[in-house]
Amino acid sequence: MRIIILGSGTVGSWIAETLCPNHDVTVIDTNPEVIQRLNDHLDVQAFVGSAIDSTLLFQAQTLTMDLCLAVTGDESKNVLAASMAKRMGCRRAVARIHSPVMFDKSTFDYETEFSIDRLISLEELTAIELAQEIRTPGSVVVEHVARGSIKVQSVKLSSKATILGKPLKELKLPGSVRIGSITRLDEESQERVTRLANADDILQAEDQILLIGDDEDVDALLDKSLNNQKKKEVIIAGGGNVAVYLATILESGPYDAILIERDLERSEALAKQLPDVTVLHADATYRQTLLEEHVEKTDFFVACMGDDESNIMTSVEVDDIINQNDGVERDDKTIVCVVSRPDYAQVISRLGIDRAISPRTAMVQQVQTFLTKGAVISTNKLPDTDIGVYEIEVQSGSAAEEHVLVNLALPLGKCLIAAVSSQGEARVPRGDDHFRAGDYVVALIHADAVEEVVEKFSGSSR
Repeated sequence: MRIIILGSGTVGSWIAETLCPNHDVTVIDTNPEVIQRLNDHLDVQAFVGSAIDSTLLFQAQTLTMDLCLAVTGDESKNVLAASMAKRMGCRRAVARIHSPVMFDKSTFDYETEFSIDRLISLEELTAIELAQEIRTPGSVVVEHVARGSIKVQSVKLSSKATILGKPLKELKLPGSVRIGSITRLDEESQERVTRLANADDILQAEDQILLIGDDEDVDALLDKSLNNQKKKEVIIAGGGNVAVYLATILESGPYDAILIERDLERSEALAKQLPDVTVLHADATYRQTLLEEHVEKTDFFVACMGDDESNIMTSVEVDDIINQNDGVERDDKTIVCVVSRPDYAQVISRLGIDRAISPRTAMVQQVQTFLTKGAVISTNKLPDTDIGVYEIEVQSGSAAEEHVLVNLALPLGKCLIAAVSSQGEARVPRGDDHFRAGDYVVALIHADAVEEVVEKFSGSSR
């Protein structure tokens, strides 16, 4: 693929280094020294200049690119640069942002108005990775697709869930939510097997299901699927954007979150912003603070305070406190911290920390989901299966635009069209649904059927 990266700071350089061995990568940055280093050490074509210089973008052949990644330190410049690249003919454009307000479509839809395929936040991606370690380790890491209108959430069912024991077709799920896949222990092989869900499936305790649909309706169903499950306590050290995103994500699950922030003004603001979270004004790097909050009793401890050293040392302190309590089982506790430096991550396991989350790695993994062709916008593989979650744009002149869903002749048992987003509204498609160009479809597809399914949504498929 041909990829242009606008901005070569820490994140941009890391992406370029990861992608250049297998892709044709072009980089633009205002720093001549950085550009020289990239040209000397990586197989990339690098230019000195502004990401919003139309002449330079043209010179860099942006109109022939498959993917534009605007990842400078200026979110306004990223939005403009990604929009310019898209208008010039780049197939897909992604912009990095910092402000959570830019995800709020109720005031202004930046993606639609600027014709950008995706806004991504390093802080949100990091929080999603952290949440997966708390909710369902090893499950697919997806939160929102289709420009944020569709949520994809993996959840394990408790024995008290109210949706057990009935066929899916009798569950009366919200019209915008669908159960896409079911992972269940196979009695013969004693291995967990994942398959596409169908209307006659009956859910069982310990099933892991993939919910796909409208954000609020998915959260409401999560409450039902986790009904009466004992709440677990999560202590979050730090009050930055990563902590806020994480606390917000956990609100839809059986968790009691406690957030510790050392700045008084910030902690007061967070208390108002997060009414369901206990916000404490204290310094989590002090052992006394951790002792006063009985950190040994918490189920999960997350350190995301902004610098690696504080995160690591605080996590080590928590591990020590837990180990000094004879009545506490260390294996029942999980300690996770955010670590930006890759060389630190190699020694984490030796320090009593269960998992280190790297923001840069989270960003690279997200970028790799955009390395797609044709009508496919992004793809995420379900762990240990050949099934992928595909975000597909319905293109003008495609079979999907011309025929109703039931007449598309999609491969039986190999594909499930789980949700569709049309003009920002998500719903579960019916057999008589007629898609329109520009609609976003979320499909679960087996690997051997991807090409056949995607062709139905591509402009040349008539």
